[in-house]
Amino acid sequence: MGFFNLTKEIAMDLGTANTVIIYDDKIVVDQPSYVAINRDTNQMEAVGEKAKEMYEKTNERIKSVRPLRDGVIADFSACEMMMRGLIKMVQTGHHLFSPSLRMVIGVPSGSTEVELRAVRDSAEHADGRDVYLIFEPMAAAVGIGIDVEAAQGNMIVDIGGGSTEIAVISLGGIVSNNSIRVAGDEITADIQNYMSQQHNVKVSERMAERIKKNVGSALTDLSDEAPEDYIVCGPNRVSALPMRVPVCYQEIAKCIDGTIRKIEDAVLSALENTPPELYADIVENGIYLTGGGALLRGLDKRLQTKIGIPIHIADDPLHSVVKGTGIALKNIGRFSFLMR
Repeated sequence: MGFFNLTKEIAMDLGTANTVIIYDDKIVVDQPSYVAINRDTNQMEAVGEKAKEMYEKTNERIKSVRPLRDGVIADFSACEMMMRGLIKMVQTGHHLFSPSLRMVIGVPSGSTEVELRAVRDSAEHADGRDVYLIFEPMAAAVGIGIDVEAAQGNMIVDIGGGSTEIAVISLGGIVSNNSIRVAGDEITADIQNYMSQQHNVKVSERMAERIKKNVGSALTDLSDEAPEDYIVCGPNRVSALPMRVPVCYQEIAKCIDGTIRKIEDAVLSALENTPPELYADIVENGIYLTGGGALLRGLDKRLQTKIGIPIHIADDPLHSVVKGTGIALKNIGRFSFLMR
């Protein structure tokens, strides 16, 4: 059957930090958005997890890059190479994908026409023949199980690696939208700067990510949920001698406070632009947090205290968008919010 079926269908969340692919209603690829390229031949050396392991460890012959920054494509050819490599990881029976692909891809709601075109072009160059785009907050809402076509207001806050997407959804459309290029990567950069200035130790981007996962917090008081201090190893910024520095979650909460405030302000801005009837629905239903940023300790409590509206973390925040794109893939003829 695989030989005669010339069209395969996949749903993709093309994220700054991770790319996730659904095929046949299952998540079959969940890999970091990295690609390693041989500088001499301009051929792909590795993709996904293997390429991430090479990141910041390469020699002059190989470069490991993140093709997406701030939620959009920063390196077009590397993105195309990465998409091809990740698509090839998906097997259908005993066959790899045939050249004809129908794809639904989640994109940031603040994307410009040029940025949307770049995603579509990358998909087409990676053998996509029938490409649809869906805004990430809409996909996340569908993935969570919200009836997006109902006459009911729902607010989604999707905090990814490169952007935070905030949208009020009703009747199958985005009524109020705020997309900011502030998210997980900026928090990582805050931690790098803090470790350099406060502890005089140089840390890599990947080390800063590990700090974020182990002791990252939006609150300086987590009471019973407080994580243990994390030991950071790195060179002294001046002497280059090795250092071991214990870091606690209170320190990290203070150093990322400015970035969290930007996210709070963006949510409040979206609420200000929400019609009163939909606003009342949101107060009743609460606000839904998705994306990797939703896993930051204490973020839901901080937002709820600041805004005064219940905050719900999605059951599977890392996969809400791709699940929504998978559902959209099966409803291409019905969902009017899909873009071609």
